[in-house]
Amino acid sequence: MQRQRNKRVYVCYWEWEDWLNGMWRTVHISDEAYFLNKAIKFTGDYKLYGLAMSKVIHAWPKTMLHNLTNTSINYKAFIGHCAVSYAINCPEYITRQAWRMLTTEQQDKANREAEKYYQIWKKELNHT
Repeated sequence: MQRQRNKRVYVCYWEWEDWLNGMWRTVHISDEAYFLNKAIKFTGDYKLYGLAMSKVIHAWPKTMLHNLTNTSINYKAFIGHCAVSYAINCPEYITRQAWRMLTTEQQDKANREAEKYYQIWKKELNHT
């Protein structure tokens, strides 16, 4: 597949690594508190969270290509949600709940990490 700069790229969902990893699944209600607590701790540690972001932008190339070439999405949130799914196998809907539990300072630090890895992804894959 040949990539063009600044062009939206589509990849079939059954090839997305996030989907294959279960990022969009639901968990049994009895497991939600476990995942929520784990996600709060994980996302609250911007260094650990950033490390997962640095890994997921490379580990999930089809997911990143499909979603990060879509200029209408919140790319920081998307990279963050992928990082949580990749690192601790937490579903996206619980990651969103965890995000609301963080302090503004924790959110700001996490957003800086996501911005950094988005820029790296764009540069490395010639999406600048």
